[in-house]
Amino acid sequence: MMVKLVDILQSKAVATYWCSRHRPRNCWAGQGSGHGFSTTVVVNKKKMMLKNEANHKISKTSRLPRKRFYRARAHSNPLSDSHFPVPISPHHVDYSLHFPQLYPSSDKVGISKKIQFADIGCGFGGLLISLSIIFPETLMIGMELRDKVTEYVKERILALRVANPGQYQNVSVARTNSMKYIPNYFEKGQLSKMFFLFPDPHFKEKNHRRRVISPQLLDEYAYAVGVGGIIYTITDVEELGEWMKACLEGHPMFEALTDEELEDDPVVKLLSSATEEGQKVARNGGQTFQAVYRRVLIPL
Repeated sequence: MMVKLVDILQSKAVATYWCSRHRPRNCWAGQGSGHGFSTTVVVNKKKMMLKNEANHKISKTSRLPRKRFYRARAHSNPLSDSHFPVPISPHHVDYSLHFPQLYPSSDKVGISKKIQFADIGCGFGGLLISLSIIFPETLMIGMELRDKVTEYVKERILALRVANPGQYQNVSVARTNSMKYIPNYFEKGQLSKMFFLFPDPHFKEKNHRRRVISPQLLDEYAYAVGVGGIIYTITDVEELGEWMKACLEGHPMFEALTDEELEDDPVVKLLSSATEEGQKVARNGGQTFQAVYRRVLIPL
């Protein structure tokens, strides 16, 4: 009995000495795990680490997310299989997730207006943010395939909403593949504007089927865009610009805007200035190629 008691006392003394030498601040021997670490302190430290990591991604001056923590490959393969939720139909798009102040409930009965602008491959969301100010009553969404870029746009919109109460409530973003799931998001004739700004050129001829503007995909876009709606395209690759213009020109449900209409459209001026890619082209003195077409009825 005496031997066992001495052994117990010695083991406790060793544990107490180890904890006093190695424990973190505010840790008491005998609490938490068998090594003397307080479970509460460890959990709190993990929370602080996560909080500091999140704060590290936020600019201290602008309070907006910092792009360098959300960098991704310039382009993704739109023909590969990606795993993300996709609504079964436009009726299943949850507006309360995208526009919570306007639609606090996921009940579809209260939806009075629907998304009208879609920025395909929205990148870091520069165009959407600019459009949100010009058209505050219009719902708009960016569709982006890259997960990190989508996360950045979400954080950017949330930060802008906090910094500017009542503003930017009409803009959102979704991670999706617009080359596959446009009919899952938009009803027939729902959109009034679609944007394709600086898309991946896919230079190799065998990869032309990956281009976001093609005769086949224009059929889907014509379904989603209402009569009178407009498709805006721009690129700094001349061959791609000619390709997109030829596709739109050859489609019976689209016609080019006149020079006067282009001059009067405030959105046209944003095509080369609102996006990160457009600003980079401008800094380098590059040239851009636009194609802006209106959705029309097929003549009988």
